[in-house]
Amino acid sequence: MPLWTRTTRMTRTTRPLSLLLSSVLAAGTLTGCALLDLAEDCEGTDDRVKEMGALDILDSRPAGATVARGFEKVDAGCWADSGDVSLYAGRTYAFPGTRAEAAAHYRTAAARDGWRPDPEAPSDDLCYTREKMALRIVFLTAELLAEDGHGSRPDLTTGAGYSITVDSFANSDAEAGCQ
Repeated sequence: MPLWTRTTRMTRTTRPLSLLLSSVLAAGTLTGCALLDLAEDCEGTDDRVKEMGALDILDSRPAGATVARGFEKVDAGCWADSGDVSLYAGRTYAFPGTRAEAAAHYRTAAARDGWRPDPEAPSDDLCYTREKMALRIVFLTAELLAEDGHGSRPDLTTGAGYSITVDSFANSDAEAGCQ
């Protein structure tokens, strides 16, 4: 094959690739994204995820509350989004009592465990902070369950089905909050 033919074919293949790479680099520069930001992920967070999953508050529950079917294990992990790396751990419980009874239990348990009410959270929210972590107790409704893909769960929408979750940022010294 003549040299000019090989060069022409290589140029046809190389030009689109060069244009694509140039576009990606230009977009990154214009949006403020660095290639390192794109590579940031959950690497090295396993120990912190395990520590959060083992927090005593996740196993604390009012008398009569049971671990909800399908939620037998602590759900703990890490996810990365737009440069923020977040760690989380949570449990879901079915409770035949009232929301007020569950809330009273967690107000006492959280205070005993060193959690402080977040001063910026609405007064009716059950949200606490401790050591750059946020603790939330969320009562479940049919709508919330459907949004999370759990469908109809009468065991969690009668009485006071709820989830308790702890979260934290992995790569920040910022205090966790409930906003």
